[in-house]
Amino acid sequence: MSDAVIDLNADLGEGFGRWRLTDDEELLSVVTSANVACGFHAGDAATMRRVCEQAVARGVRIGAQVSYRDLAGFGRRSMDVPADELAAEVAYQTGALEVFARAAGTRVSYVKPHGALYNRVVHDEDQARAVVEGVLLADHTLPVLGLPGSRFLEVAGKAGLPVVTEAFADRAYTPQGTLVPRGSDGAVITEADAVVERSVGMARSGTVTALDGRRIDVRARSLCLHGDTPGAVALARQVRARLEASGVRVEAFA
Repeated sequence: MSDAVIDLNADLGEGFGRWRLTDDEELLSVVTSANVACGFHAGDAATMRRVCEQAVARGVRIGAQVSYRDLAGFGRRSMDVPADELAAEVAYQTGALEVFARAAGTRVSYVKPHGALYNRVVHDEDQARAVVEGVLLADHTLPVLGLPGSRFLEVAGKAGLPVVTEAFADRAYTPQGTLVPRGSDGAVITEADAVVERSVGMARSGTVTALDGRRIDVRARSLCLHGDTPGAVALARQVRARLEASGVRVEAFA
């Protein structure tokens, strides 16, 4: 794939008040798309405003990272939220970020679910429909970012939303192409060289080695670089440098 092109996205704005989890400013010098926490799993109004301003200054696209209402659990606890309530909360989070994006001179460019919600909508069609309904309430033209083959992207596509597939270089995959749950052995890949090599392989060949050793398809337009792991900025820089050295064009999808 000599004409390979990939977007690099990272979860940003994941602080609250005086607490900061990610090095937003440094990561914004590497990525092309910023998944900004919208207050339900992390983030607050001042943080959202700051990250939007920094993203615009760097030419980085802004995405709404929507979540279950779970600050204490960082949005990583699965919840049973009624569909109408979830749809309203997705629209609410997206709309809140849109205010700060517009104030900074741009718009929200896409929506990506976070954590437990992201994993839930891979298989749960009812929750997927609720998220899609929320996106449509906010803006029926917004692309959505998700796992290839997920119910979420299937439902979104049928509803007329642009869909963008995503891969994770630092997460292990099952043979079925889903993410190995956090907490399971080998779920998170911490060896920098392995993450870099997986990134290049995903971008150039659209494949990756699953946890059981078999090669699986993970064709994606965007690659997620987690910002809440030790050495995240240095690793992100290594990934981008190796991608570009391998002839992969790093470019936002939105």
